[in-house]
Amino acid sequence: MNDIMDLHTHTIASGHAYNTLYEMARSASEKGLALMGSTDHAPKMPGTCHEFYFINFKVIPRTLFGVNILMGAELNILDYSGRIDLRKGLLEKLDYSIASLHEPCFKSGTAAENTMAYVGAIENPLIHIIGHPDDGRFPVDYDTLVSAAAENHTLLELNSSSLHPLSARRDAGENYRTMLELCKRYRASVIIDSDAHIEADVGNHVKAWELIEEVGFPEELIVNSSMERLLPYIPKLEAYL
Repeated sequence: MNDIMDLHTHTIASGHAYNTLYEMARSASEKGLALMGSTDHAPKMPGTCHEFYFINFKVIPRTLFGVNILMGAELNILDYSGRIDLRKGLLEKLDYSIASLHEPCFKSGTAAENTMAYVGAIENPLIHIIGHPDDGRFPVDYDTLVSAAAENHTLLELNSSSLHPLSARRDAGENYRTMLELCKRYRASVIIDSDAHIEADVGNHVKAWELIEEVGFPEELIVNSSMERLLPYIPKLEAYL
C-alpha cells in the first residue's frame, strides 16, 4: 500500500524535539511524502510553547520542498470529561488537531474513567485524531473507544513510535492488536503516524506496518494512501486538492 503522509510530528517548539519545521519538511520530501502535518504539543505539556505559537500559522508556507504542509496541534486531554488545553477559537484556526493522553497532564483513573476522557475528546468536532490510544498506563475499554470513534468519524492513530522497544508506553503492541480487531468490526478507520521528534523519524512507519501485516488489517480502513481518503476526516484538507 502506498503511504504518502505523516500527520504526527514535532519541532523544537515542543521543547523535547530536535529539529525545525523546515528540517522536518525537508526530511519528508527526501522520503517521498506528499503530506506532512506538524503537531507541536499544546501548552499544558511541560516545556512546550505558549498558546501564541498556534495563532500565527498564516505566515507558514503550505508547501515546503514540494510537500504539502498542514499545521495542527497535539492537544492534551486533561480530565475525564475530555477537556483539552487549547480554547475553541484557536482550535477553529488550526488545520486539524490530535488529542492524546500524556502522563504529565492527565492522572490515570479506572478504565471507565479513562475511556470517558477519550470519548469526550472524540465527541468534540474540532478533534480529528486520537493520538496513540495504546498506553497500558491508561487502561481503557477498547470496545467503547472504537465504537465511539466510528460513530463520530474520528480517526484512531496507529503510532509507530509506541511500538519502539524503548518506548515508555506500555503494552502498545497488545493493545493495538485489540484495537485493530475492533476497528475491523466497527469499520473504524486508522491513520499511521510516526510521532517523530527528530527529522530522521519523519515517515518512519515500519513498526506500524509490521503490525498491520501481522493482524491482516484491511487497507480500506487505513487513510495513508491518499489525500482524498483523508479528506472526510480533515475537511480543511480540501484546500490542497
